[in-house]
Amino acid sequence: MANAILVVDDEKNIVQLARLYLEREGFRVEAAYDGAQALEKAKAVRPDLIILDIMLPEMDGLSVCRELRKTSNVPIIILTARGDDVDRVVGLELGADDYVTKPFNPRELVARVKAVLRRARQEEPSQPVLEADGLKLDLTRREVTVEGEPVTLRAKEFDLLAAFMRHLGIVLDRERLLQLVWGSDYYGDTRTIDVHVAWLREKLAKAKRVKIQTVWGVGYKLVVDPDAAKS
Repeated sequence: MANAILVVDDEKNIVQLARLYLEREGFRVEAAYDGAQALEKAKAVRPDLIILDIMLPEMDGLSVCRELRKTSNVPIIILTARGDDVDRVVGLELGADDYVTKPFNPRELVARVKAVLRRARQEEPSQPVLEADGLKLDLTRREVTVEGEPVTLRAKEFDLLAAFMRHLGIVLDRERLLQLVWGSDYYGDTRTIDVHVAWLREKLAKAKRVKIQTVWGVGYKLVVDPDAAKS
């Protein structure tokens, strides 16, 4: 069955252009023209990928991305005006997988769609559940529990924790973490890793023996510390 692509843009000519080139490549295309409609369509259609414009009526694209990431890991490519670096970075921070600047070459858009879908398939978990001494991460449901209690994580916090748990006890430098979590096309500051690690540490505070350890001058690793059990 053909992959379903949801194209969200208030400019109908943009939607029509994207539809033309995507359907030529065998994709099934759905459309939404504002933020509220995008959320409704995403819930009803359950697309394989969403192309999402930043500037939308009703609810802007960044807000739509934020809402989607609360319940879904659907790949998202954001459309941004050329030079809007802040929106681009914020979109990636919120969990978007890639971006394309307007005006865009429709062939490039199709190539990006194929690349993101290919990467998403490669990242499908072989182990649906990862565990480490009281810390449990369900990759399919995107749920985390710490000592049996549910913990809510942002999209990239979840992906970062998954990377740590897949490499338990192994030091990962910031560049490697950016590649694993944000993708090889991410051009943001490596300090975003430090911010997300700080957020993760707060949310994992109730873990009795599992912690994220700083390896100075290198990066971070997730460890199980037998001496860190709380009384």
